[in-house]
Amino acid sequence: MGSELLILVAFFLDLILGDPRDCPHPVRIIGYATVKLEKGLRRQFSNLLYIAGVVLWTTVVGGSFIVTWMLVKFGSILHPLLGMGVSCLFIYTAIATRDLDREAKDVYEALARDDIPGARRLLSRIVGRDTEDLPPSEIVRAAVESVAENTVDGIISPLFYAFLGGAPLVMAFRAVSTLDSMVGHNNERYKEFGWFSAKMDDLMNFIPARIAGAIIPLAALLLRMRARDSLKIMWRDRGKTLSPNSGIPEAAFSGALGVTLGGTNFYQGQRVDMPVIGKGLKDKDPTDILRAIRLMYGTSLIFLGIIPFAPLLLGRF
Repeated sequence: MGSELLILVAFFLDLILGDPRDCPHPVRIIGYATVKLEKGLRRQFSNLLYIAGVVLWTTVVGGSFIVTWMLVKFGSILHPLLGMGVSCLFIYTAIATRDLDREAKDVYEALARDDIPGARRLLSRIVGRDTEDLPPSEIVRAAVESVAENTVDGIISPLFYAFLGGAPLVMAFRAVSTLDSMVGHNNERYKEFGWFSAKMDDLMNFIPARIAGAIIPLAALLLRMRARDSLKIMWRDRGKTLSPNSGIPEAAFSGALGVTLGGTNFYQGQRVDMPVIGKGLKDKDPTDILRAIRLMYGTSLIFLGIIPFAPLLLGRF
């Protein structure tokens, strides 16, 4: 089975099954290892936290790659089909399409039945900002921003690295992403310790984010959304976020949906003001979440359609 077909199988497994909530998941194992290593490294490098952060990243990311490679190799020695199955399983666990759909749709359904406290609580599972006092329009904004950003982090990037290096590289990417979410914060505790993890996450998502920036307007065109605005606003507003990557899908989604994103957020009570993205051609309403989910699927399927032709395209260069 070629790598392209293996990726397709893994993607559709995710669509069918999502992440099994009660089964061991590689990301949880990576998270557990990160917590344990952080404690030891902070003791060993108490005055050299930048170095401790580099050691943490190298150990967790390198370990994820090596362990995955060994398991796939061992499975292949027992039987080639077993090796393919192990590889497919790892790739499947790295993709978050179904879970992103489910989590965002839960927020929509709570809003649709006017359960604002429930919508805030469900939103807190997919965003890092404070959600306790958000009005419905801000809940919609946060949910759309999460879908847009995770279209890259949770779908395009894992598929991209699965194509480049199979299961070992995609699990290394998941380790990079997990480290960024756990220690890559610009606060007093993690500013030094998590700096390297945050920068490497930016680097790993750099190319996938720009691929998404080209695909999202095309998906908007096929879905009869505002494709021209998606392309225009993506190009105009892509640099307005602190991250060099997240502004690209957020701006493209903003233009496609005709709503503004960005603005003021609160994190643990601290106010953070960011520029507004988009033109705001309409007021935000809960159905924008459903439209964002459709755009996420359209973008993902277009990228999947490109993957089988990637070897031919790369062979020209």
